[in-house]
Amino acid sequence: MNPTPDTYPAAVQEQSNNVSGVSWGAIFAGAAGAAALSLILILLGTGLGFSAMSPWANEGASAKGLGISAVIWLAVTQILASGMGGYLAGRLRVKWANMHGDEVYFRDTAHGFLSWAVATLVAAVLIVGSVGSLVGGGVKAGASMVSGAASAATQAAGSAASNTSGDQYGYFVDSLFRDNRPVAVNDDAARGVVVRIFTKTLANDGQLNAEDRTYLAQLVSQRTNLSQAEAQARVDQVYGQARQAVEDAKLKAKQAADAAASAAAMTALWTFIALLIGAFIASLAAIWGGRRRDAVTYLETRSAYTTTTSTLR
Repeated sequence: MNPTPDTYPAAVQEQSNNVSGVSWGAIFAGAAGAAALSLILILLGTGLGFSAMSPWANEGASAKGLGISAVIWLAVTQILASGMGGYLAGRLRVKWANMHGDEVYFRDTAHGFLSWAVATLVAAVLIVGSVGSLVGGGVKAGASMVSGAASAATQAAGSAASNTSGDQYGYFVDSLFRDNRPVAVNDDAARGVVVRIFTKTLANDGQLNAEDRTYLAQLVSQRTNLSQAEAQARVDQVYGQARQAVEDAKLKAKQAADAAASAAAMTALWTFIALLIGAFIASLAAIWGGRRRDAVTYLETRSAYTTTTSTLR
């Protein structure tokens, strides 16, 4: 017959009522160990990931391979770190005397979960601070290169437009001086007019109106010795290529945004799964550590002059 709380001795009841069932020292010890091991493993994984990357095309690990490796490494990190933290929390806790086995099981599970929770919060702060700086330093070079290339492309596209008017009304100003007769203008001025016409048309509905088409054909005919019909055909061809390039750029930007959103969603999902695995492993390891702690047998030997206490497994 299992004893009930009413049948416990008064001293045991007093101890059960006054002593907390949470060993915070053991929990913080396990959390500290788990957070430190998580930080070490995350830094190791970050270093291995950067070593597998390459700035050159078709070299190094692919983005998909790096993503899968990161997910696996995150799961391994959670298993190892959470397992060690839970085991420490269970092994170092205070031994509960005259406690039912179900209660001991619950308390060990709670100690493992609490150590995992504290370690996760601490590791999150440390990882955001340390790994964020490392990743930022590694990405800064690539970002500056991309930014420089984009800036150069933007300046190249708008340099001709800025030579004449330099403002958003340049297209309308050009319209004031249009003439049906061939006008002798230099190449830079002609290029500026073409750029402004293309920019305005592509930014709106994308359809080149008849007046702009005719005027562009005049400029082309004046400089290439082509007939008006041939110049209009060339204008249609080149403008179609420019429009297709804009559409391709929009499509690539949309695909990149979709891929980024999908990657963010998958990262959040797998991070949730890895953390859930870590919580389970920490609770399980705490149960194991608690049972190892309770399996310790204390033998006390007394003599007339000395008292010796030894611990046997």
